[in-house]
Parts: sequence; C-alpha cells; structure tokens
Amino acid sequence: MTDHTSEIKNYSFLVTGSAGFIGYHVAQALLTHGARVVGLDNFNDYYSPALKHDRDRELRRRPNFVSVAADLADLPALAALFEAHRPQKICHLAAQAGVRYSLINPFAYQKSNLEGFLNLLELAKRFKPERLVYASSSSVYAGLTEMPFSETQRVDTPISLYAATKKAGELMAHAYSHLFGLPTVGLRFFTVYGPWGRPDMAMWLFTEAMLKGKPIKVFNYGKMQRDFTYIDDIVQGVVAALMAPNLDVCEIINLGNHRAEELQRVIGILESELKVTADQKLLPIQPGDVPATYADITRARTKLGFEPLTPIDAGIPRFVQWYFDYHRLARR
Repeated sequence: MTDHTSEIKNYSFLVTGSAGFIGYHVAQALLTHGARVVGLDNFNDYYSPALKHDRDRELRRRPNFVSVAADLADLPALAALFEAHRPQKICHLAAQAGVRYSLINPFAYQKSNLEGFLNLLELAKRFKPERLVYASSSSVYAGLTEMPFSETQRVDTPISLYAATKKAGELMAHAYSHLFGLPTVGLRFFTVYGPWGRPDMAMWLFTEAMLKGKPIKVFNYGKMQRDFTYIDDIVQGVVAALMAPNLDVCEIINLGNHRAEELQRVIGILESELKVTADQKLLPIQPGDVPATYADITRARTKLGFEPLTPIDAGIPRFVQWYFDYHRLARR
C-alpha cells in the first residue's frame, strides 16, 4: 500500500456518514494522521441510532473533529457546512444502504442516494474541493455471471433499486466530472465487515442469533459466496483514493478482498469463535440478491497501491472480540 499519511495532516476533510460503519473508521484514520475532519450524519433509524451515536461519541473525543447532525437532502444545511468549513477533500459515505430494504422503502433511496448526492455535487461544483471520493457498491454487478467482477464490465441491468441508485450516482459523478472538471472517484465496496460493523449485515446478524440460540437465515440454501473485505483494508483503499496522485478526473475502482468465500466457511469460523453450533434455516435466494461476488482489484492495485491484507480467518475473530467488548459480554 502506498503511504500518503505524511500529507493528510495538511488537509481538511468532509466525511459524510461519519457515524456509519465505514465513515467512522475513515474519519478515525484521517484524524490519527493529523487531519481536520468535519463529520456529517443524520443518525437515522435504518438501524440502531444508539450505535451511530456511540461511534460519533468516539470521534468527538478527537480535538480535530467537528460533528454536524444534518441530512444530505437539506441543501441549506449542507451549504452552511461548506461555507463554514470549506473542506478541501470530500469522502462521501452517507447513503441509504441495503438491497432488501429498498424493496419496501424505495423513497428513502431516492432522497438519500439521488437527491442527497446531487446536493453534494452541486456544492462541490461551487466550492471546488480537490477531490470527491464516494461510495458505490458491488451491487451494481448483480445479474452478471462472469467473475471476478471488473470495472470494465457493463453494469446496465441492476436488479434492485439500491443498485440502480448506486449506478445512477456513478453516472451523476461522471457528468459533473465531464462538465465542470470535478475530480471524482467512485469506490465499489465488496461486503465490508469488522469492528463497529452494521447490525443489518450477516456477520452481526449471525453472531447475535447464534449467541441467543436462535436460528440464522441462510439464503440460497447456503450456496452463497461473498468477497468479504475487512474494514482496515477498505480504509486503506479509501484513504489512498483521497490522496493518490495522478488519478483521472473521473474514476471507478473496486475495493475488495479479491477472493470469493463460501458462506458456510464464514459460519464455520463463527461457530469456532463463539463455541456454538449454528441452527441454519435454509431459505431461497431473495429478490435483488446475488449468489456470488468476487472483485477484480487490478485497477485498485495499479492506481491506489491497494493490497488487502486480512483473510477472514483473522478478520472474523477481531469482529467477534469487538462484539463481545461492545456488548460487555463474557467470552465462553
């Protein structure tokens, strides 16, 4: 991984979604290297606001962090933030996440992922930050069968509204890069996990259910593969995307672990760590979901010096330890 840490202290950053999983870790990394960070979050109730406030509380211990509670769709509040803080680099990680939730609450995705991103692009056009890095998703590859998934593949046939909004975000960023010279980098994240992770994702859901002796829902009858990527590796890639020189004015880059892991192997590691045998409730695949993901990271290696270092054998035990610590549970 190319080292850009010596330069970070010279910049002020806006991190949207700073009370979210990835946003929290990116903000911590930037603060650790001496940057000034403004964090924006709306603390919505898609999952536990208490967890988001706990992350925000950790960040507010840092002297160079400013926490702003506001919604991306609130253009006047966002404009006031830009006026007051004039961020030099933007890391846009706020979004309405989740494929399954988009089936039942579609307008949350329109407001956050489309309207909110448009507001941010308009303000970036006006205030001219050096670079805008934003979260896309491996979900844009849903429906493709040729793996590993590469940025050169066409992704014109999304199979969920969530994926459609993420692809739309890439197209909007391309338009602003083309029209106004705004440097943008879209990062397609592949199944991120680790400490401070999201309660709606498999790692947390499985751990919680197994500890309570409840069955876990295993879709596609267990025949699922995911490119599980540890949070520390993702953070290194995001920081590189913010800092790397010589990027094109508009970039799309995969960030993944470059391996498709069998879901049953993940369950096996959790069973070993938790000393519990999972009661698996095998179910058909859900609408909008995909049986496998696997990232081609050639472009990330070339342009960002990205190299994931954490296999699931190391990452899952770290998540489990954090889970016990956060919930003040005794290890068995």
